[in-house]
Amino acid sequence: MNAHIIGWGKYLPEKVVTNDDLAQSAGVDAEWVSTRTGINTRHRADPKQASSDMGVRAAREALLVADLPASRLDLIICATNTPDHLFPATACLIQDGIGAHNAGAFDLASGCSGFLYALATGVQFIRAGAYRNLLILGVETTSRMLDWRDKNVCPFFGDGAGAVVVSASDQPGGLRAFTLRADGSGGELLIMPAGAARLPLSQAVLDQGLQFGKMDGRAVFRYGVRESVRNAHKVLRDAKMTLAEVDLYIPHQTNMTLINQVLEKLRFPLEKTALSVSRYANISSAAIPVTLCDAIEAGRVKPGTRLLFTAYGAGLASAGMIWQWSKTLPQKRMPFWRRFLHALWDAYAAFRARLFHLEHQLDQLTPTEEDKE
Repeated sequence: MNAHIIGWGKYLPEKVVTNDDLAQSAGVDAEWVSTRTGINTRHRADPKQASSDMGVRAAREALLVADLPASRLDLIICATNTPDHLFPATACLIQDGIGAHNAGAFDLASGCSGFLYALATGVQFIRAGAYRNLLILGVETTSRMLDWRDKNVCPFFGDGAGAVVVSASDQPGGLRAFTLRADGSGGELLIMPAGAARLPLSQAVLDQGLQFGKMDGRAVFRYGVRESVRNAHKVLRDAKMTLAEVDLYIPHQTNMTLINQVLEKLRFPLEKTALSVSRYANISSAAIPVTLCDAIEAGRVKPGTRLLFTAYGAGLASAGMIWQWSKTLPQKRMPFWRRFLHALWDAYAAFRARLFHLEHQLDQLTPTEEDKE
C-alpha cells in the first residue's frame, strides 16, 4: 500500500512586515537583509492568532482540495516548534477545530525539518495498514518566540501554516526514499533556553530575555549546507536516482546565500528549484508545505513529478526525501454544490465542537461519587 498526497493547503497571516519596517523598529539594515538573504517580507500572526488557528485554516483548504470530510481522517500529525501550549498538543486543538472527531492527534517537534519528519512518520502508518487518511501539518507562530528588537534574529523568520492530506492507495508513486538525521551535540546552537522544564519562567529569566529564541547563525549555516547536501545524496542513492532525474527541488527556505551554496555543491540548477523565502522568510516547519503549495499553484507539479526535499534546523535535526507525485491536479474549480457541502461539514464540525465543550463544562458541575460521600 502506497501513500499519496491528495490535498494541500496553506495559510499566511494578513500582516506583512517588510525589511524597511524592521529597519525602523529594530535598526535592521534593510538592504543587507535583502541582498544577503534574499528575504524581503515576512508574515506575522495577529495577536489573537496562535498556531492552531492557522493550522485549522490550512487544514480546511487541504481537505477541500482532497474533497474529504474531516470525519474521515484517521490521524493528525502537527509539526510545530511553537505550539499554542506545552500541553495539550496543538494537533488536538486542530482536530477539534476542523471536527475530525474520529482522528487521533499528536505534535512532533524536530526544528525546521519537522514537516518531513511528520510526513515520513505518517506514511509508515499507511504502509503498515493501520490508517488510510492522514492530515500532516507544519505550523509556526515564530514571531511569539523572537525578540523583535534583536536585529540578528528577527529579520529571518515569519509565521504561517501548510498542510497536506495523505491517503492510502495501491497506485505507484508517493514516498520513494527518506532519511532522518540528528546531532544533539549542537542543540544549544538554536535554542529557546527558558519556558519549559529545564528553566521554567521566572522574573529573572524574563529580565535576561531567555524566553526568546537564540541562534548561532554561522554554525547553523554551516550545518545546513553540509546536511542538505549529504541528505540529498543519501535519498537519491536509496531511490536509485540521479540529480538529473529530479524535476523539482524544494529546499528549506532559510536564505538565498545558503540555498545557492547547496545548489552549487549539488550542481543543481536554480531554475528547477522552488523558492518562497523572499516572500515568507523562514517559517520553520511550515516552509516546505507552504512552498509546495506555491509550486502546485504555479503549475510546477504534475503527475509523475519527482520532488526532492531537504530541511534542517533546531535539534540539530535534518531530513531528506524523494517524493513522486501522483495526484492529478484539478482542471477546473470545484462545483458550487461540492464547496457548499464542505461549508456544511465545517459548520457541523463547529456545532459539534461546541456541544463537546458544553459537555465538558457540565461534567465539571456534576458531582462525582467522591463529592457525594
